[in-house]
Amino acid sequence: MATTAPVDVKELSGSFIFVVDVPGLRNTDVKVQIENDTILKISGERKRDLDGQDMDIKYVRVERPAGKFMRKFNLPSHVNLDSISAACQDGILTIVVPKVPTPEPHRPRTFDVQVGSVLLGNT
Repeated sequence: MATTAPVDVKELSGSFIFVVDVPGLRNTDVKVQIENDTILKISGERKRDLDGQDMDIKYVRVERPAGKFMRKFNLPSHVNLDSISAACQDGILTIVVPKVPTPEPHRPRTFDVQVGSVLLGNT
């Protein structure tokens, strides 16, 4: 990969939020995928403004990164893959990965069973 995209990952009570810097890219320039139900893959490509259009161009200085980028993140098992959403605005890609509510822990019960002289249900 030619470049990398800086990412902040935040964990909230109900979701994980990935905030990715993608300056100069539109929502059609980035791709968000889930691989093998466990990996969040973020990829895209930043191209030079005039690459291939005019052979007389001579760059004096090149500081802005260009090229393909890709980032992968392992997702925990308690996320809702069907409800993931993503939006790209003003060079910021935000991906929301909702969590699945954690199940209540099993609590053992204690109760009395009435003991009779005849077992019901057997004939």
